[in-house]
Amino acid sequence: MIETPQNADGPVVQVDIVSDVMCPWCIVGYKQLEQALGMVGVGAYVRWHPFELNPAMPPEGQNLTEHITEKYGSTPEQSAQNRAHLQQLGQDLGFTFNFGPDSKIVNTFVAHQLLGWAQEQGLQHPLKMALFSAHFTDGKDVSDTDTLLDIAASIGLDRAAAKEVLDSQSKAEETRAHQQFWTERGVSGVPSMIFDGRYLLTGAQGAETYAQMLRKVVSEKEAA
Repeated sequence: MIETPQNADGPVVQVDIVSDVMCPWCIVGYKQLEQALGMVGVGAYVRWHPFELNPAMPPEGQNLTEHITEKYGSTPEQSAQNRAHLQQLGQDLGFTFNFGPDSKIVNTFVAHQLLGWAQEQGLQHPLKMALFSAHFTDGKDVSDTDTLLDIAASIGLDRAAAKEVLDSQSKAEETRAHQQFWTERGVSGVPSMIFDGRYLLTGAQGAETYAQMLRKVVSEKEAA
């Protein structure tokens, strides 16, 4: 299954992305990967894997500026500069970051459960993209069940089935195990992209770096 369809008739590279919806660099990195796929002329089978930047985040979430100050010691001026940089990056990549005084960080464990189930339905990638847009562009609370169900329905998932998954917590144990799997393999920051199950790149590395990796994987496959 190809979830980023650039040049789908050519080589296809598996890319596993460990990510959190709260991470702006995850959508930046993905958009850079998208550029790289176009540059190299290959397709990708993308699978998203769960990671929580803030697993202890309470249900009500926290103001973004307060959180950044507490976690990283950033001054309000530094925080504003970082947001402006992200907004420019996003604009260059075709993604809109809308930051404001009421922007929040929320808990994403439930969203990760929904993403795990969506993978089984063949709609994980569009759900992940919709969650990024809902959080960063539209300022929606993606820890809220009704909001998650609205987003799920908007990309073609069955709302009632999605509600059953969230209400029953049927994916909770599997999601925790999945998180632990990557943590035990040394993933401590996101985005972490694993190319062809072998090569790890952490952070938003830029389109050219991703293109080099894609070329490396394709050439090795052709030589095998």
